[in-house]
This record gives sequence, C-alpha cells and structure tokens, in this order.
Amino acid sequence: MTTTDVPVPTARRSAASAQRRPARERQGAAWVFLSPWVLGATVLTLLPMAVSLYLSFTDYDLFNPPHWVGLRNYVQMFTEDSRYWRSVLTTLTYVVIAVPLQLGLALVVALALKGMKRGKGFYRSAFYAPSLLGASMSVALVWRAVFNDGGTVDHLLGTGGWVNQPGWALLAVALLTVWQFGAPMVIFLAGLQQIPAELYEAAAVDGAGKWRQFVSVTVPMLSPVLFFNLVLQTIQAFQVFTPAFAISAGKGGPADSTLVYTLYLYDRGFVASHMGYASAMAWVLLLVIGAVTAILFRTSRSWVFYASEGER
Repeated sequence: MTTTDVPVPTARRSAASAQRRPARERQGAAWVFLSPWVLGATVLTLLPMAVSLYLSFTDYDLFNPPHWVGLRNYVQMFTEDSRYWRSVLTTLTYVVIAVPLQLGLALVVALALKGMKRGKGFYRSAFYAPSLLGASMSVALVWRAVFNDGGTVDHLLGTGGWVNQPGWALLAVALLTVWQFGAPMVIFLAGLQQIPAELYEAAAVDGAGKWRQFVSVTVPMLSPVLFFNLVLQTIQAFQVFTPAFAISAGKGGPADSTLVYTLYLYDRGFVASHMGYASAMAWVLLLVIGAVTAILFRTSRSWVFYASEGER
C-alpha cells in the first residue's frame, strides 16, 4: 500500500485559500449591511450633488431644459448682484452673534447643572427640549409674534416690534438660535463630568479660587469638547433658514436685514426660478463652510488641549 504525500507548496496554497475564504465572507456580509447606507448616500447625496454642480453652470428655470452658460452664474454672483453680498454680510453677522452667545449660554447652564444634587435629569431634559422644537416653523412663528409689534418684548421693554426694525430683526433671529442651546449643553455637561476631580483639588490646595480653577482647569480640559461644539454650531449657523424665513415672512426684510444666505438661495431658486444661479450659490456656500472648518481645525492646534498628548 502506497501513500501519496501532498506537495508542500500545494498544502500552503490550500491553507492560505482556507484563510482567505472567511475574510471574503466577512467582507461580503459587511457590504450587505452597508448597502442601504451606500445606496442612500449615492442616490440622496452624491447624485444630487453631481446634478447640482452641473446645473450651477447652466441657465435653468425648472420648466425648460438647462442651457449651458459656463461661469456666467458665478461671475454675476460676485460682480453684479448686490443682494448676494448683502446676504453674505448678514450671514456672517448672524454667525458672529449667534454662535458665541449660544455656546456661552450652553456652557454656563452645563456648569450649573454639574453642581446640582437633585433634579439634574429634569432640568437637563427641560433645557434640551427647545433644541427639538426650535427648528420647526410653528415655533418660529410664535417667536415672530413675541417680537412683533404689541408682542411680549414690546410690552416688557417698550422698544417696539423687533421684527419690523432693521437694526433689531437679525438679533431676534439669532436669539431663536441661542434659545436652542440644549444640544451643545448636553455635550458640555458630558465633557465636564469627565474632568478628574483631583485636578480641582490640587488647584484648591495651590490656592486657586473658582475663577482660576475655571480658567486653568476647566477650560483646558474642556477645550476638545468646546472645539467640537464650535465646529458643529458654526456649520449649522451658516445654513440657518427657518427662523429667518418665518420672522421675515420669506422676504428677508425689513430692508434685507434678515436676508441670510440660504434664504436668498431659496428666493433665487424657487421664487425667481433661477435654479442654475441657486445651484452656484449652494456650491459657494459648501466651499466657504469647508474653508471655515479647515481654518478652525488649523487654529485649534494653538488652543485645544488633549490629555493624551501631554501638551497644548
């Protein structure tokens, strides 16, 4: 009786093939589970973005086939459209007002909640609720009534209706965003709870008061969370639409004082039926948000402290 030995190279190839087979099976299963997300991202995000990029180089009125015009929309936007630059200035002003106020209020409330012994869950839910409701049109309309002539603010301060005054209308829009501080507050609270108590004890032993502890311990240890909130809220602020639309009745008034970028984009695309021009505006907004985000990441190296790095 004779036996035939399997050649060593053949045996190695068989073992390698057996090892690759489970890996391929795992990859196949992963793609099966990822396929709904991939399909959704392709159909609902990537494909519309590609179509929008094409339309930005065309003259398209939603009813007739798009007509290629090259860079004309972009040239008109930057050199001929004064309302476009008005919307840019209004949006930048809104971002500068709303983001710092919202993050400052969120941090103050988070610090207060951290020191609470009872009722923390109730107050956390109560403060978070406006973040769930504030983006709705109904709440924005109520906000407009509060700041309108004869509204609550008019009765309390006697300043007249803010929504009818060019100098105050944008502030009313910004305050609606500031009122929705619940989401960054919860993130701040989670970050505060991760700061070791030993750091505060060591600072107290060194004679540091509450303010010094806040500046030297809380702010550096919370800087990654602060940076995270800053990036998210800045991106959202550049895309503000519902409050400005509701408060100005979709017109951006009075005197274009609430004509934020997205509202003017909506006006060009769906009111004036200049969808090619609106698509060009959308891509400029995307590039600007990307540039601002990159600048924030670049500057974060000088003020964001990561404990794992051991240095600022």
